[in-house]
Formats: sequence, C-alpha cells, structure tokens
Amino acid sequence: MWLLIAFIAVPIIEIALFIQIGGFLGLFPTLTVVVLTAIAGTYLVRAQGLSVLSQLQSRFREMNDPSEPLAHGAMILFSGALLLTPGFFTDIVGFLLLIPSVRAAVFQKVKERINIQKANFKSSFSSAQNVYEGEYEPVSNPENSPWANVSKPKD
Repeated sequence: MWLLIAFIAVPIIEIALFIQIGGFLGLFPTLTVVVLTAIAGTYLVRAQGLSVLSQLQSRFREMNDPSEPLAHGAMILFSGALLLTPGFFTDIVGFLLLIPSVRAAVFQKVKERINIQKANFKSSFSSAQNVYEGEYEPVSNPENSPWANVSKPKD
C-alpha cells in the first residue's frame, strides 16, 4: 500500500515543484539545475560508494558483522538512482541519503524493526581424522605397472 502511495505521490510532488521552480527561475535555469544535481550526485555517489566498499572489505577481513556497510551501500545505490531521476524532490531525498549521519539514523530505524536471529554451528570433526599416509612412485608406463591387472572397485 505504501509503495502505491509513493508511486502516485512522488510524480505529483515532482510536477508541482517543476512548475513552481520553473516559474520562478525559468526553463533553462531549471533544466541546468536538474542536470548539475545529477552530475554532482554521480560524483558524490561514486566517492561514498568506494568508501563504503573499503569499510565492507575491512569488516569481512576482520570477520565482523558486515550488515551496516551493506546497508549503507544499498542506501548509497538508492541515492544514486534518486539523483539520476530528474526532479527536485528525488534530488533532496538522494542528497539526504548521502549524509552519513542520515544513513546511520535510517539504518538504526530499520534495524529496530527487523528481528535478527543467529545460529552458531560447531563441528566435532577433527582435521586429523580420515588422514591416510602413504608413499607413491610415478609410473612412466602405466600398462607395465604391477597394478595394471588389478580390478578397480565398482561405484
């Protein structure tokens, strides 16, 4: 239901803002602002995306919970889509999602609403079990090998 409301409300808000801002600034300045916000947004999304990617890699390397950098990465990706969409309302929301403190607040709100369950598995399997030692000699001609006539086990 919320998604339907968003798909109806966002275009109406965008059209209203385009009419108001276009009437105030004029056609070409309004279009220039829209294009410049898309260019600036693309640059910011790339820079912050690389930063979050390095945070994610360090979390994996240190075997820590990667959920926060993953969520930040998803919000930056969504921000990039909003900034590339022509419009003032989507640009405002997109730029807000590029602010780390806003992303952290959104992450906390989402985290409060999600029930996380963890499972830990321990294996009693020792790596020393099922280890067979032996020696081998490379055979240059397998047909002359003493084992050439030994039947192989059936699967």
